[in-house]
Amino acid sequence: MTAIEQTEAARPRGTRLPRRARRNQLLGAAQEVFVAQGYHAAAMDDIAERAGVSKPVLYQHFPGKLDLYLALLDQHCESLIQAVRSALASTTDNKQRVRATMDAYFAYVEDDGGAFRLVFESDLTNEPAVRERVDKVTNECAEAICDVIAEDTGLSRAESMLLASGLGGLAQVVARSWLHSDRSVPRDQAVQLLASLAWRGIAGFPLHNTEQH
Repeated sequence: MTAIEQTEAARPRGTRLPRRARRNQLLGAAQEVFVAQGYHAAAMDDIAERAGVSKPVLYQHFPGKLDLYLALLDQHCESLIQAVRSALASTTDNKQRVRATMDAYFAYVEDDGGAFRLVFESDLTNEPAVRERVDKVTNECAEAICDVIAEDTGLSRAESMLLASGLGGLAQVVARSWLHSDRSVPRDQAVQLLASLAWRGIAGFPLHNTEQH
C-alpha cells in the first residue's frame, strides 16, 4: 500500500491509530500537499487538515515542516535506489539490464503520488539537507550502475562512474520529459527507444569477461 493509499484508508477524523500507522498516514497527507503546492506554499495546517488530525497530533510526530519534508525525501530517495538495484539484479543480460534500469526511472516518475517531484523538482534545493538527499539518490544510483560497468568492461572505477552518471542522468531527464509531455508516446515504447539509444552507446565498450552477455 502506498503512502497516499494509507492516508485515504486512515483519514476519518477521531480514529486512534498505532504510531507507525499514524506516521504513514501523515506522510501520505504531506506528500499530497507538498506535491500540489510545493514546500514553501504548504503549511502544517494544510497537512493536518488533509490528514484529518489536529496540528498537535502532527507535531507529535514531526517537530516542523522541514522534518516532515526530509522524512518524505528519505523514503522516496530510497525507493528509487532500490528500484535501480533491483533492475540491475534482475538479469545477467546487459542489454536487458539497460532496459530494466531505464524502465525503473519511468516507473518512478509515473507513480500517481508524484513523489519524484519532491526529489527532482523540489523548490527547496538550496536547503543543505535537501541537497544532500538529492545528491545521495543520484550518486547511489550511479554507483549501482557503475559496479556493473566496471565489472563487465574492466574500465577504471572513475571511467565507469562517468558512464554510469551519464546513463542515470539520461534516464531521469528523459523519463521526466516524457511525463511532462503527457505521455504522448506509450511507456513501453518510450522505454524501448531510450534503452536502444543507451545500449548503442554502452555496448561499444568490450566485455572484460567474454563469457558475459
